Amino acid sequence: MATLKDVSGASPAEILPLAAVSAKNISESGTEADDSSDSGFKLKKELGMMDGVGIIVGIIIGSGIFVSPKGVLEYSGSVGAALLVWAVSGVLSMVGALCYAELGTMIPKSGGDYAYIHEAFGALPAFLYLWVALVIIMPTGNTVIALTFANYILQPLFPNCEQPPDVAVRLIAAAVIFFLTWVNCTNVKWATKVQDVFTAAKVLALVIIIVAGGYHLATGNLENYQKPFDNTNWDLAAFATAFYQGLFSFAG
Repeated sequence: MATLKDVSGASPAEILPLAAVSAKNISESGTEADDSSDSGFKLKKELGMMDGVGIIVGIIIGSGIFVSPKGVLEYSGSVGAALLVWAVSGVLSMVGALCYAELGTMIPKSGGDYAYIHEAFGALPAFLYLWVALVIIMPTGNTVIALTFANYILQPLFPNCEQPPDVAVRLIAAAVIFFLTWVNCTNVKWATKVQDVFTAAKVLALVIIIVAGGYHLATGNLENYQKPFDNTNWDLAAFATAFYQGLFSFAG
């Protein structure tokens, strides 16, 4: 760019083109700065369509479905009451899912609950919710699933025991949590591959359970449906716990 000293002896015809070029450069640099500031921070695109489908299916078919059925039947006391708990829990979960679908279309921002609470109530409630979810809600849910996974893994190794050793269960659960945390922090692609494997395993397990249950009913084993509400536990606390188990499963 020419300085004032360079153009001090130049004619107006020579100065005007220089001024036009300088103005153009300033305008372009300002536009580039505005574009860069508007673009902001963006996450690198690492996931394809199938990876996204695998993650969504894995979230919908949560591991809670392998944890909750025993608790629902145990606390409700009968087959009929357990089926009623599952039906009502499904309706309540569907209402919640429709609310989230509406929020997702109204507030198209990344962040899930944090983004919605931030939009509705401001930064402080959203910040508090995020930390409560990070420190309490999510770790406790993951701990329950990890402990159940460890129990299922160890039961074939201890066929003569009612429950596997508690220390072994806790160690395997902790190892699983540390491993999955390390994978998620190390590489997004690795995390999606692990997610795909576990999603396929969950779908396969559910298909096997459904087919086996259908075959069991088709062969005439209907004893549990003759008097489905016999031995129902009508205690409100027990029913509330059964509903909690059912909603935990539907939550994913």
